[in-house]
Amino acid sequence: MHTALLLLGLTLLSTLLAADVGKSPEPAEPAGPRSARGPLLTYRDAAGQTQPVKTPQDFARRREVILRGMQEAMGPLPDRAHLPPLDVRVIATFERPEYQRLTISFVSEIDRGKEDRVPAYLYLPRATTTAPSAPTAAPGANRRPAILALHQTHPLGKGDVDFEQGRTNRCFASELAARGYIVLAPDYPSFGDYAYEFDNPRYVSGTMKGIFNHMRAVDLLASREDVDIQRLGVIGHSLGGHNSLFVASFDPRIKAVVTSCGWTPFHDYYGGKIAGWTSNRYMPRLRDAYGLDPGRVPFDFDELIAALAPRPVFTNAPTGDDNFAVDGVKRATTSIREVYALWNAEKNLVTQHPASGHDFPPEVREAAYRFLDDSLRR
Repeated sequence: MHTALLLLGLTLLSTLLAADVGKSPEPAEPAGPRSARGPLLTYRDAAGQTQPVKTPQDFARRREVILRGMQEAMGPLPDRAHLPPLDVRVIATFERPEYQRLTISFVSEIDRGKEDRVPAYLYLPRATTTAPSAPTAAPGANRRPAILALHQTHPLGKGDVDFEQGRTNRCFASELAARGYIVLAPDYPSFGDYAYEFDNPRYVSGTMKGIFNHMRAVDLLASREDVDIQRLGVIGHSLGGHNSLFVASFDPRIKAVVTSCGWTPFHDYYGGKIAGWTSNRYMPRLRDAYGLDPGRVPFDFDELIAALAPRPVFTNAPTGDDNFAVDGVKRATTSIREVYALWNAEKNLVTQHPASGHDFPPEVREAAYRFLDDSLRR
């Protein structure tokens, strides 16, 4: 029996999800209380013994467990080995001096014999941008950096990150397009123009459906001749703030992340009352499998952001955010920074705490845009 357990442990450790944007393994059995996994700079060896993390190679073992824990709560990432054509369709065109905005749809997957089409806005900047310091097309090629822009919880969906429709301090898709980025802003399932019923046996959670769709959005950007896929970032606020972290965790093509009002450790989310995460749009297993106990959830946000290391991550965590407590962000950032130190990449982890509520104020957005400029400059 001991030999069988050892072989099982070796098998689990052999799969590095970080390198695979295609097929993901089935999730392991629930890991039990989060405290059992120990501090970020530890991992379990093949014999089940706790070992210190001393190198990036050591942390790769911990990262594997983190991604498995996410899939325990969210369901497995579907197989990406045989994807249908994106079949991008242009529905409408809107012109502004700084950019052209296309209303499009693209095929995410074939769902029970039917195309599942994702509505989105695609922003194409003019040749001259309003921010000369922003990254531009690569020399000798017509390729620009690109941004995946993810909206917050709002009926408008993608419309809320657009200058013509969105609310104050939410129009980052338009602002980044005006800055010279190609921007893709998809609707999350059930928002905007995307009618979706969360009864799909293919998905345990709406969160994983969102991750799959957002990876397909990255596929769309990667397919374009005007996009430099080596300079791809993601930005989001609130719902989009944690979705930006989720998709970047599974998709290493994303090179920089901006998350606004999108996370705090589960124990700090409304004092550990995590029922808000458990609708079908998000992760119902947090209720059904883990009894709304944040200590039993098999992943947490400090681990998730650590798993992105050494990629650049910018967090906007306002002092008055009543959804995602700033104290939890501050505590978690301290331990996350220790992971980034393994790569001598502490400068890639930036956190700002404006004196505001659940918002993305202008000065913080500008700092986030400069962060993307710096991170994605060739």
